[in-house]
Formats: sequence, C-alpha cells, structure tokens
Amino acid sequence: MENIPSIETVYQAVHTLYHNPDTTEKEKASLWLGELQKSVCAWKIADELLHRQGDVESCYFAAQTMRTKIQYSFHELPLESHGSLRDSLLEHISKVTESTSSVIVTQLCVALADLVLQMTSWQKPVLDLINKFGLTNLLPLLEILTVLPEEVNSRTLRLGSNRRHDILQELRTCVTPVSDYLKACLVNQGDNTLIQMRILRCFTSWVSVHGITLPEIADNLVVANAFHVLANHQSENKLHEAASDCVCALLQSLEDNNNQQSLEAQLFQGVVSLEQAYHMSVAHEDLEKSINYCRVFTELAETFLEKIVSASNSNELHFSVKILDIVLICVGHHDYEVAAITFNLWYRLSEELYQKNNDPLTHLFKPYIERLIKSLCKHCQIEPDHEGLLEDGDDFSDFRVKVSELIKDVVFIVGSSNCFRQMFMSLQEQNVTWESSEANLFIMQAVAKNVLPEENEVVPKVVEAILNLPQQTHIAVRYTSLLLLGELCEWIEKHPQSLEPVLNFLLYCLQQPKLASAAATALQSICSACCKHMDVHFNGIVQIIQSLDTFSISNEAANGLLKGVSMILGKMPPEQLHQSMKEICWLQANPLAMLLETDVKIERGTKTDPTLWLDRLATVFRFTQTNVLNGATHPCVGVVTEMWPVLSATFNKYLPDVRTMERCGRVVKFAIRCVGRQSAHLLEPIVKQILSLYNQYQHSCFLYLGSVLVTEFANEPGCIEGLDNMMQAFITPTFTLLQENNGLKNHPDTVEDFFRLCSRFLQNAPVVFLNSPSLNAILQCALLATSLDHKDANASVMKFFYDLVHCGRTKETNEDFVVRSALIKELIQKHGQALVNNLMQACVFSLQSYMLSDVADVIMELLINDRESLGRWLEEALKNLPMQNSSGCVTATPAQLEEFHQTCLSSENSKGLSHTLRAFARLFR
Repeated sequence: MENIPSIETVYQAVHTLYHNPDTTEKEKASLWLGELQKSVCAWKIADELLHRQGDVESCYFAAQTMRTKIQYSFHELPLESHGSLRDSLLEHISKVTESTSSVIVTQLCVALADLVLQMTSWQKPVLDLINKFGLTNLLPLLEILTVLPEEVNSRTLRLGSNRRHDILQELRTCVTPVSDYLKACLVNQGDNTLIQMRILRCFTSWVSVHGITLPEIADNLVVANAFHVLANHQSENKLHEAASDCVCALLQSLEDNNNQQSLEAQLFQGVVSLEQAYHMSVAHEDLEKSINYCRVFTELAETFLEKIVSASNSNELHFSVKILDIVLICVGHHDYEVAAITFNLWYRLSEELYQKNNDPLTHLFKPYIERLIKSLCKHCQIEPDHEGLLEDGDDFSDFRVKVSELIKDVVFIVGSSNCFRQMFMSLQEQNVTWESSEANLFIMQAVAKNVLPEENEVVPKVVEAILNLPQQTHIAVRYTSLLLLGELCEWIEKHPQSLEPVLNFLLYCLQQPKLASAAATALQSICSACCKHMDVHFNGIVQIIQSLDTFSISNEAANGLLKGVSMILGKMPPEQLHQSMKEICWLQANPLAMLLETDVKIERGTKTDPTLWLDRLATVFRFTQTNVLNGATHPCVGVVTEMWPVLSATFNKYLPDVRTMERCGRVVKFAIRCVGRQSAHLLEPIVKQILSLYNQYQHSCFLYLGSVLVTEFANEPGCIEGLDNMMQAFITPTFTLLQENNGLKNHPDTVEDFFRLCSRFLQNAPVVFLNSPSLNAILQCALLATSLDHKDANASVMKFFYDLVHCGRTKETNEDFVVRSALIKELIQKHGQALVNNLMQACVFSLQSYMLSDVADVIMELLINDRESLGRWLEEALKNLPMQNSSGCVTATPAQLEEFHQTCLSSENSKGLSHTLRAFARLFR
C-alpha cells in the first residue's frame, strides 16, 4: 500500500465489511483491509483508531491489527520506537472499562504480552504491570498475566529458545508478587464469579509453564479455592470448568515432577474427595460438570499410572489404584461423551503392561479391563427405537469406532478368547434385547481376529447362529453379524467345511440393499484369507463380479471384492488365470470403452465416471500376484496388452481432468508391475504418449508414471536410451512451470514427482543421469527447493540429495563404480557448500520440525562421504546465520554454534542428528 489512507477511508472500509449487504463490496473491503494490515502504515492507523474509540468494529479491527503486527511484523519497527509503542498500548489498556468488548480487551492484552516477550529493553515488565494497574484495572491485568505465559511457547513469535529460557527465568522471579496479587484479588473480589474465573485461569497459565512450581502450591489460596469450587456441585459452569483446568494443570505438573510425596498425597486426597460431588452432578443431570470431574479423575489416574503399575504386586496393589475404580464409575455414566474422556488412560495402561511383559502383573488389572469392556459394550448399544442402520460419520458411530480401536489395544489383558466368550454368553441370556445383542456382536467383531483359528467351542456356535439369523432380526444386528463373519475369516480358512454355507449366506445378503456393503466387506476378507480353498467356488465369485453393479454397495466395497477375487486369481494355474483375469478386466474395461465413445457428462461416483472403472482395473492388477517360472510367459501379459489401447484412449479423451489422469496412471503402474519386464513392448508407446500429454497439460502424475517406468525398465537391455530421452523431454515443461512466480510453492506435486523421477534414475541408472546435460539445472532447482515447506515435496527433494551422495559410495549396482564415484565426488565438491548453506537456512527459517529428519539423512550421508569437507561447509553455513533477531534478542551464542558443529560431526546416526537439528532450529524460532 503506497499511500497512507485517511482514517475516514478506513472507517468506511470497516463499516462496509460489517454492515454492507452486498457480498461483492464486503469482499473488496476485506481484501483492502487485509492489504492495509500488511503495510507499515498499519501501526499508525491502528493506534489512531484506538485513540478515537469509535464504534466496536473499528476498535476491534485496530486491536487485531496491533496484535498481528506485533506478532508477525515486529521487525518493521526500529528499536527506539519500542518504548513509545509500549506506552501507547498501556494507555489504551488503561482506558478499558467493564463496557469494553471482551474481544477487544483480549486482542490488546495479547498484543502487549507479545510486546513484552520481544522487547528485550523492557526490564521487569511483570512488576511494572502489577504496579501500574494493581487493583484499578483488574480484569485487563489478569488477562495480560494469563496470556503472557501462554504466549511464551507461541510458534508465531520467533523468539528463539534462548529468549524463551530467559523469559521463563524472569517469570519465575516474579512468582511471589504474582501469587500475592492473585491472593489479594481473591480476598477482595472473591464473591465475583468472573474475577474468580479469571484468577483460576491466570494461575493455571503460570502452572502450565512451570512458572508457579509445586513447592509453592502446598498451601496456596487459589488451589484451595479451585477445590472448593469443584466440591460445590452448584458452582457456575464456566467457573467449574476453570477450576477443573487448574487442578488438571497441577496434576500434569505433578506427573512431570513426581518426587513430591506429601504434595501428591494432598492432591490425591483432594481429587478423590470429589467423588461425591461427581455423583451429585449425575443426579442433577449436569453433564458439563460430570465431564469436568471425569477429566480431573482421569488426569489423576494418568499422573499416578506409572506408580500404579510399577509399585503393585500380587500381594498388594498400590494405594492409588483406587482412582481406577473412580474412573470406571465415570465410564459407567449414561452419556458416552464422559466415557470417551478416559480412553487415553486405558491406552497408556495397556502400553505400560505390554512393555512390562509380566503375566502376574497384567493379571492384577484384568478385573478393571473386564469392567471397562462391559461398560463400553453398554455404551455401544443403539437406541431401542432406532430403525435401520447407523449413519457413518455421526458422533455415535465415531465413538463406536474409537471403542473398537481401544478394545483391540487392551483386550490382551483379559484375553481375546475370554472376551469373545463373555460376549457370546451375554447373547445367550434370556430376554436379551436386540440393541444389547448388536452391541455384544460389535465387541466380538473387535476381537475376532485375535481368537485362535483352532478354537472349536464358541466360534462354531457363533457362525451357525449368524447363518441362521431369522429374517425378522433387526437390520443392525444382521449388519454387525456380517462384519463379524468377515473378521472370522482366518477361522473359516482353518475350517473349510464352513466355507460353502458362508459364501451362500453372503451371496444372499449381497442382494439385500441395506446389507450389501457389509456382505461385500466380509466377502473380501474371506476371499483374501481363504484363496487356497476358493478354486471350486470361483465361478460363483465371477458371477458376483458380473452382477457387481446390481448390488447396493459402495465403490469402496466393490473394489474390496475385486481385491479378494484378485488374490484368488493369483493362486490359479497359468491358463486358468489368463482366461479368468481377461474376463474380469473386460467387465471393467467395456463400460469404460463405451464412455470413450460418448460425450456423457461425468457424475462423480456413478457409472458415468471413468475413475470408477479405472479404480477397479487398478485393483485387479495390483492384487493379482503369481509366481512365474524363469523363462515362462507371464499369464497376465496378454491381458495388460489388451488393456493398453483402452487406457491410451482414456488418457487422450480426459486429458484436462487431472483426477482421471492420476487414476489412469495408477492402472498403468499396477499393470506394468503385475507383469514386470514382460511389458517392455509397451514402454515406447507409453513414453511417447505421456510426453505428448505432458507438453499440453503439466499433470505431475505423468512424471510419477515416468519414475515407475525407470524403476521397472532401466536395467532392461535397449530401454535406457529411451528413458533418458524421456527425462530430457520432461525437463523443459517442468522447469517452465517451476520458474513461474512462486512456482515451487504453487506446484508442490510437480516438485515431488520430478525429484522422485530423478531419484529413480540415481538408483537404477546413475551414470546416465550424472552425464545428463541438464544435471546442473536440476541441481540448482533442487537447491532452491530445499526450503519448500511442503512435507511430501520437500521429502522428495531430500531423498534426491541423499541418493545423489549415497550412490557415490554404494557398490550394489552393475554400473562402473569408479566412474560414478568420480562424478559424484566432483559434484559434491562443487555444490557441497551451497547445499549445506541451504539446508541450514531451511532448518532454521522454513521447515517444520517434523521435516528435519529428512535433512538429517542428507547431512549424515555427507558426513559419511567426507567428514572434513562437511566440517568446513557447516562452519561457513553457521557464519551466515543471524546471531540476533530484529528485536535484538540473541539467537545463538558462539558457544552454542560450536557445540552444534561438534555434535553434528560426531553424530553416529540420522536419528541422533535429527534431534540435534531440532534443538538447534529452536534457537531461532
């Protein structure tokens, strides 16, 4: 924004944004105000708007602008202006009254907190704020003191770990005056619910960053108040929630420092004493409070979990095991939302016991898990008056999925067969309701895969009962029974006599619209597990495939069926395999060919969608795997050859549609992988076509397909020249795209697939790639892409550099190692410094922490290749990093740089090096 707009113009834009009914004008105003916020003049305009104190909207815009400018653009201000900005913000906050909008207050308080964190020249800011506002501006000061610790770990502020450490040290020196201030507020304003809530929130914030530490809370008035609020089931809900947050923060702090025995006993007794208050919340049907109590109980259980497990033995359980009983009471709450809060506790308990691998110890916790599963089974019951099936994706369905996952994790504690048997026994009880039966079957389904296939007592009865379910049985019971049948596929494989009645039952269910998807899922599992026994049933399976589109099943279920059928195909004799696969492939290709001859409008997920048929073809090729004797013709090669003209025509017709191109490319990929080198006769037509298509539309899937061709054919005689020509032909359109303004950022898929292609060349034909006339341009592009903050694209670039360095020392290929090694050595010496510079800049300024493991792989490979050169390059790269940020905070000291340098050079593996990189990057973030 070149010219500073008048305040009246800004007022008008804000008014338009909030009040103009014309959406076009609103969008224009929003864009204009967004550009204004990015400009340097926004500082002055925001300040003036706050001074004028016009309408709420303009004040909010000004406060928000001030906050975002301090968060993201603090570097725009010279050091000498920091003091005046502070004074201005303090003035604005001092004018806050009870009538001031809370959102404006919050924005101003966060802005001031962020200023405190970045303004190194402001000494003792917390004490200054308490002295300035004291009890006169109570609410704003409490808000500032709340958000200040919260903002310390904000990743939007690039404070660096040194500055964060200094700030935390500063906060710890202020604990006494802050605690005294909170106590004074509580004494003077303790009858004000809003003030109480703000005090609790503030205290929680300081505990969470270990500003207020455990020794300081033993007799703390605020802690006592939190327990007092929780003990009163009639407390206002928001206050009750704030008290729960406070106690949970204390318990988390206790877990991090669990050597405070007297304090842990005090907190344990305080939390356990809340059991009666929980029962009162249930009696009064106050779900919010019940949830809060459950959070506190669960947090206490997680705090003591390690002691509960390690300090218990067959003679005596640790005293704190009592909290598991209380948590299980919460699991029994009538609302499943309460039970869901406890799930992480049970995951952690199962993990602790699994790691201990101590059967007697595990046995001690069997009663707790039995009670847990019993309660979860009850929670999984569908409402008795529910008609039809549950809808996927609703809250209750999602809860049942989580229950299933949890039970799979914890069931080893009670034994899968025991759990399965208990659920079956519940089904045998008299007058059992349909919803109870369905829930028991649902739990059985979760553990069925772990039941031994040799089991002959319960499973045969279960299978027989499912096969003989009366027609009038509730649809949900029949649906879940089908899913259970699919989970018993390994048992069925061991009992082939049950296969025919099961298949007949599933075929019958496939023809019932509401059961078809479950039947298809079960059929897929059984086909996959029992493929050795399916040859006599195959004709019937083919008939099912022929009738696929007459069943009411999803495309996902249809593909699942085809997966199961394909696995059967792979076990057939070659001649039978060829004929059967040809028939199944044409069942999918014929409708696709018909679409190619018409101009019917594509409707996603319907028969007019070419991707439906392409996905099915891809599934058949992907999962048909057979062993071919040396020298024998692959039985599927003829089918692949027949499919190519249809796929070629699909490429041509639907070229503008990237979705169809990607799916068509997947079919070609799996078809080639299915028959391997015997599809070499298709290489030339495939390459010729994808190059032609890529010149028209730069879909990255063509690059990906090119990488597949390199992997499959680079080592085949006579193929490498064509593949090299393909690579050269890809480069011009690719670089044209990536050299656009923000080309790398706007086309991450192209970056990912292009460098995957380069990596495949390095892995399969390195000398050819290293002699490429475009190699220097490729390296320059890769160097620029090191800072691309896109997970998959950046990983592909790092893998390229890793492969580049690695292939200079590996002797596992047939290429001339001496030639390759010399070429690589020359390249590394030429580009090593630039590579290390870019990698360090990317680590510090561009990449997310989780992406640094890929960078570590590259640096580790450079270290193995030439430790001395890496040491020089790293030293130079570190000199180029800023030792101070824009606000004058020290980022990295010389000692820290030296330590990092030495640690890198002494690293023994990538994992350790990635930890080193993450720690170093935090100095600048």
